[in-house]
Amino acid sequence: MSIIGKDIQEAKRLLERGDLVAIPTETVYGLAGNALDGNTVTKIFSVKERPFFDPLIVHVPDLKSVDKWVTHIPAKAKKLAEAFWPGPLTLLLPRKSVIPDIVTAGLETVGIRCPKNEVTQQLLRSIDFPLAAPSANPFGYVSPTNPHHVNEQLGNKINYIVDGGECQVGIESTIVGFENDSPVVFRLGGLSIEDIERVAGKVDIQLNSSSNPKAPGQLRSHYAPRKKLLVGSLTELLSHYGNQVSVVAYKNPLREVELSNQRILSPKGKLEEAAQNLFSALRELDKLAPPIIIAEEVPNVGIGRAINDRLYRAAAQEGNRQ
Repeated sequence: MSIIGKDIQEAKRLLERGDLVAIPTETVYGLAGNALDGNTVTKIFSVKERPFFDPLIVHVPDLKSVDKWVTHIPAKAKKLAEAFWPGPLTLLLPRKSVIPDIVTAGLETVGIRCPKNEVTQQLLRSIDFPLAAPSANPFGYVSPTNPHHVNEQLGNKINYIVDGGECQVGIESTIVGFENDSPVVFRLGGLSIEDIERVAGKVDIQLNSSSNPKAPGQLRSHYAPRKKLLVGSLTELLSHYGNQVSVVAYKNPLREVELSNQRILSPKGKLEEAAQNLFSALRELDKLAPPIIIAEEVPNVGIGRAINDRLYRAAAQEGNRQ
């Protein structure tokens, strides 16, 4: 298994020699390597078993550093970065040639983000290259929100996991690109549409679900547990499949299912708390005896849109939307 610790100098040493390190962010833990080194980036794809057509996000310490890696920052992109960085926002910007093709899957834009985690901020400020860092889990599986999740899945493939505790947001960043300098949301995430529109005006939403993504996290099947996951009305699903299921509920447990087989995302009905608990709930239920997980939508507003997006992508590999 990997070492879990807070030694920034050790993480720096490993990264500078071309190794991979798991890093904490406010969204999920990332599998990080030197974004300017094609050989290191290839290791990321190999360790995750991630298809090369799925681009990666590049992590930087601040807005000031972005000019090194992109040719142009649209005015609205700068406004969004000034408002929400560090935070769960990724900006798709035209890349300079110093960013290898393998990072962007050949696209002319690169996803850039400034994570809100002090340990990772210290690490980014200590090195002279940005970090490519998709979620630190096998491709397509549930994203990790604490260092032990990473160790369970990738501990035998990497040497060091930087311990930043539990992720405070719990789902990936919102990805915003620009067409004619107007904002386009390509992935729902930890920053709500409402917050983006307050700063940048009306946005277009293009949630691609093909095998030719314009941005990370757009594949139709993603974030999935090993077990079959069904999303819909819990009452209807229970009537069809019986009580030998495990349950992801928003606020209230089901009387018909053992409490030990249920995970309540937010008993108080707080969407931010639900987002923080979502991936841990799926991981825990994946380890229990019932062969099927049933889940319900949360209110489809604010960060709730991103929670529902993750649920349906997690269920998509079985065609399980009810």
